[in-house]
Amino acid sequence: MTADGPTSTAPDVVDVVALGESMVTFLPSRPGRLADVPSFDRAIGGAESNVACVLAAAGHTTRWISAVGADGFGDHLVEAIGSYGVDVSAVRRDPARPTGVYFRTAVDRAADAHEVAYYRAGSAASAMSAATEDLDAIRSGRVLHLSGITAALSADCLHLMRELTARRPGRPLVSFDVNHRPGLWRDDDGPAVLLELARGADLVFVGEDEAWGLGGPEAVRAALPEPDLLVVKQGASGATAFHGEHVTFVPALHVDVVAAVGAGDAFAAGFLSATLRGLPVRDRLRHGHLMAAAALTVPGDLATPPARAHADRLAALDDEAWGRLRLGPGWTQADEGADEEVRTP
Repeated sequence: MTADGPTSTAPDVVDVVALGESMVTFLPSRPGRLADVPSFDRAIGGAESNVACVLAAAGHTTRWISAVGADGFGDHLVEAIGSYGVDVSAVRRDPARPTGVYFRTAVDRAADAHEVAYYRAGSAASAMSAATEDLDAIRSGRVLHLSGITAALSADCLHLMRELTARRPGRPLVSFDVNHRPGLWRDDDGPAVLLELARGADLVFVGEDEAWGLGGPEAVRAALPEPDLLVVKQGASGATAFHGEHVTFVPALHVDVVAAVGAGDAFAAGFLSATLRGLPVRDRLRHGHLMAAAALTVPGDLATPPARAHADRLAALDDEAWGRLRLGPGWTQADEGADEEVRTP
């Protein structure tokens, strides 16, 4: 693909295509206000690329599509995401716009003291549009994974999202993570726009705390009947999936949390992995919880997922054993035949 627009290609079909902005992330060397932190370590961050990386590490074929600057930060993003086994061949390099970056403090995102400083206005990814991106490559997966973050970046990005969530014959299964980030929206239209986009998706992930102030999972489903599958994440209590006339709730795991970052993206990756494998909805939710637990027990956004056989064994536990399961740092590397992970919290 050129900087000016898409080329005509016939990309190989992959399991999942994820489209969205990724940024270079600067993590503080110690806790404290951004004004007081003397140095930062470089990492990567992006909801959609996180999903692609986790799925690739779990053995699926994935493609990340985005735009980055023709700069060193763009080089780093493409190389780092590609190192997970993600196909990055359709990432567009924009010589006129920079790669986005952001800085954050070392405390939990939910804490009052948490600070994030974004430098993404005018970024290469914010200029993505239906005219600049290769729509054939975007639709070249069994699943197309999107998030509401992209819609907030610019009017062109919103138009692209509307194009991709329009219901038309032959499209891939469209997965949409609402990911409402109020700070990215310049007006109060964000919730209404996200609801509109969610109605065009086949599979929707939404946190109960961002679900348009509707109350509980049943109220969310009443307002959003269109998706074949709706997953309402309920924080530490669990997640509820609505599929046809069926409702499935799976409680969350007891986890010794190291850092509460990346868990939502990991949950989506676990659910999508199990969906691609044709597993029952209960097991899809359980694999989502297991992938989230992997992310919660490491310092950064991305964690090494458990081996598939290990995750399958845990997902197959009876309800009582599932409820007793407690996972801490290093659990994904535990021997698959061991039972030390299963203990009362």
